[in-house]
Amino acid sequence: MKLLNLKNQSQKEVATTLGVQGRDELVEKFVSLGLPHKKTEQYHYFDIEKLLDVDYKTLDYLPKTITEGPIIEIVDGVVVSAPKGMRINFEAGKKLDMEHFDPLYYLGHLLCPHTIKIEIDGDAEVEIEHRFTQSNALINYRIVLSNQANRHASVYENFVADNIENSLVLYGYDMHIAQDSTLRVKKLQTMENKQYSMVASHRVNVGKNANAILKSFDLGGDQSLQLLKVELSEYAHIDAGHLLYVNADSKRGTVSQIIHRGEHSTSKQIAKNILDGESRGIFDALIRVEHSAKFTKAEQNAKSILLHKKAYMASKPQLEIYIDELEASHGSTTGQLDEKQLFYLQSRGISHIEARKILVIAFANTLIEEVKDSRQQERIKSAFEEVFYKAHQ
Repeated sequence: MKLLNLKNQSQKEVATTLGVQGRDELVEKFVSLGLPHKKTEQYHYFDIEKLLDVDYKTLDYLPKTITEGPIIEIVDGVVVSAPKGMRINFEAGKKLDMEHFDPLYYLGHLLCPHTIKIEIDGDAEVEIEHRFTQSNALINYRIVLSNQANRHASVYENFVADNIENSLVLYGYDMHIAQDSTLRVKKLQTMENKQYSMVASHRVNVGKNANAILKSFDLGGDQSLQLLKVELSEYAHIDAGHLLYVNADSKRGTVSQIIHRGEHSTSKQIAKNILDGESRGIFDALIRVEHSAKFTKAEQNAKSILLHKKAYMASKPQLEIYIDELEASHGSTTGQLDEKQLFYLQSRGISHIEARKILVIAFANTLIEEVKDSRQQERIKSAFEEVFYKAHQ
């Protein structure tokens, strides 16, 4: 399947090409937005057309018997194992966001015959491993993730690719965070060697008096973009942190919209970006405060370090405000490592590479150390060091 063939097709033609029936509202919404291209605002800094103009093989997504294991393992879009007692079902997509800004959110749902529904009970800690084993494939799946009211759960997300090449992964969450609860989601993704590219389109609904803590750690090369839409109810809060270290000629980053709908809702979004080689980093983030969201507090900040003269950071924090009764701030800075600090470290017998690593780690640590689980924190630090050293061999 070559997704670029959907360009400029009518609603009927799209439904025929994708082989979908009875999903007219979704098809209509996708067609109205159009297939993304280089002039689409959310994909302006990302080579989406190049990824869509490939003839990928398609896969079957038949649910399998889920074996018992320590983690939720999803292989090529199909759940194969999960801890005992986990509630995982497969069902047609329900309660979709018909106001999402990303056309690939709708295409992802159209391509999926069913969604993977994961319900987290109690104060659980869940690890999800996504494994990709197919080359030259379009791997598409959607996850509906929900927790229980008055509970505090954590999800650790990791990605593994076998010896594959040139696949495209379209996946994402429809995440529902229950009233008076907390859901922590930590994502670690290392990519390299053109094994696969990814577009991850998420929707997060944060209930009344609930807390969403979303941290992403994106390392290495290749092409990947996460698109995140968050809606905050009354007294809801989100703490979003994005650490990006990319090298070679990669293009990776985050496009987000955080929408305050309820009164007294609060948001904090921090991005730290480290660009090496001829890479491009993306942070295109909007916080919108609706008329109904009086007494909002919103904070947004992006800081970037360029380690190579050909590295480029597209940083675009934005506020869109429709009321006066709020506190809001945003900012963005981009620069290089401090030469005086580098000189000081080298004068103490530390090599140039080690000195750079020390300063880069110190820059990144404020986000890494927010991961309170020591095992997961060490996993992130080890992944970061491995990618950094490999880029400087």
